[in-house]
Amino acid sequence: MRHLLLLLGVLGLEVAAQNGTLTIGIVSSQIDDFLQLIQNESLANRDTSSRQPSGCALACSFLNFALRGQVSFPESTVYEYQESRYWSVFQATDTPTCRFAPIDPLGVSLAVLTVQVTQCEFAVKSGGHGMFSGASNIDGGLTIDLLKLNQVTVSADQTQTSVGSGNRWVDVYSALDLKGLSVIGGRVADIGVGGLTLGGGMSFFSGRYGWACDNVNTYEVVFADGSIREVSYSTYPDLYFALRGGGNNFGIVTRFDLLTFPQGDLWAGSQTYLYSNETASALNDAVYWLNVNAPSDPFGQVILAYAYVQSFGAWAMSADLQYGKPVAYPPILSNFTKPPGAIATDLGITNLTALTVSFNDTNPGGFRETYWTLTVKNSPTILNDLLNIFIDEINPINTVANMTPAIVFQPLTNNIISHFSRNGGNALGITTADGPLILVNIAISWSSANDDAKVFGAASSFISRSNTTAYSQGVGFPFVYQNYAALQQPVFENYGQKNLAKLRAVSEKYDPFSVWQKLQPGYFKIF
Repeated sequence: MRHLLLLLGVLGLEVAAQNGTLTIGIVSSQIDDFLQLIQNESLANRDTSSRQPSGCALACSFLNFALRGQVSFPESTVYEYQESRYWSVFQATDTPTCRFAPIDPLGVSLAVLTVQVTQCEFAVKSGGHGMFSGASNIDGGLTIDLLKLNQVTVSADQTQTSVGSGNRWVDVYSALDLKGLSVIGGRVADIGVGGLTLGGGMSFFSGRYGWACDNVNTYEVVFADGSIREVSYSTYPDLYFALRGGGNNFGIVTRFDLLTFPQGDLWAGSQTYLYSNETASALNDAVYWLNVNAPSDPFGQVILAYAYVQSFGAWAMSADLQYGKPVAYPPILSNFTKPPGAIATDLGITNLTALTVSFNDTNPGGFRETYWTLTVKNSPTILNDLLNIFIDEINPINTVANMTPAIVFQPLTNNIISHFSRNGGNALGITTADGPLILVNIAISWSSANDDAKVFGAASSFISRSNTTAYSQGVGFPFVYQNYAALQQPVFENYGQKNLAKLRAVSEKYDPFSVWQKLQPGYFKIF
């Protein structure tokens, strides 16, 4: 820290701490000196070429000079390791000019100022589980990898856990399971804390507590001006609202203070069937029934998935059940265990860490990936229709190499939605008057770029046909869940015009020069 503060002084940067906010500001009269220094450093480190280095080469060279050991360049072991930590091939094949892995929020702040001076486009990575290129990596730019911001600290009264945004959820749960505690977070071990929470964040315990974005007490945020601020409902209520579903449009969150509650073992697992119309109809009816009756027992949840299994040459279906107590076969989930003929089951008592690891095993990385999503009102008829549309789109391309296509139904119950209004409400644009709803997600993985057009064509056609069918039956609903959306899908427009206007107003207030819109081009933007 002392070395960095001295360096900032040399560069003409001002550092101030006031009311718990750390600020680093560039003194305007010193910008030319700042640019010249990093240009000189870049030329000295790179080669004898007379060509002026690019903005990102300048940014990378300066950060490497200022924060030794935190910047890696192509072909280095560290760079290649960090590049390997992406789930989707589309992200892993982006090649940034350098990767910056800060060890504290002050480093993030310096990077935010540096990219503005050098006009270097950048991306920010928490877990790296986004599907499409540019979500949390960037070709030719600067990738800020938060993996070293990995603290997990429980408060003395065990009601709050402070979590660095570079953590994966398995890291958080491993620490909390030992204490008989939990937080609202992701359901797959390797998913990162940051992206899931800023996009919404469904949990195994959402029936009792809502989504992850509804359970953040305080966000530690690096603003576009380099300041590091504590954002809560009491300090910045408008920005707090925007961070609850607004994605990466408002700053870089370096820490989440999460509501923490007692949680021991639970009953969970899956029951798998080969596809039949009769069983599919029974399971879809069970989703409808659970959506209506979940408020009577908010401990029960389900994820119902249908997938084509190439090795079998057949469709299969799986009901992933979760009950937040160590109670086997609870009545609220009985409709999912009634159908006969299950070919596999692993239902049993487990803990959250083990459960998320098992989900991770069914989501292997290293493939080309795409997710698409839509939302419908509660209806067993529409679920049967959407399943048939998906099968109709996939069957003609089911020989695509190493393809695993799945359609997933998840109830969005009114007890879940009721938590969306906590502390001024979240940005998602859903109220209990809209519910209950069903989130529909299609997830397709495959191995060859030659098949991209086939897969994307089928996925896009599915969404178009499904929305047309749902609205024709009076059960369409506009919400597009950010964490499941394809880049081609409009997310924030479907939060409703009122919420979109609020998000844009917050952006203009806290980011007047549109740093997060222009220099951080990846993921979903509000303008």
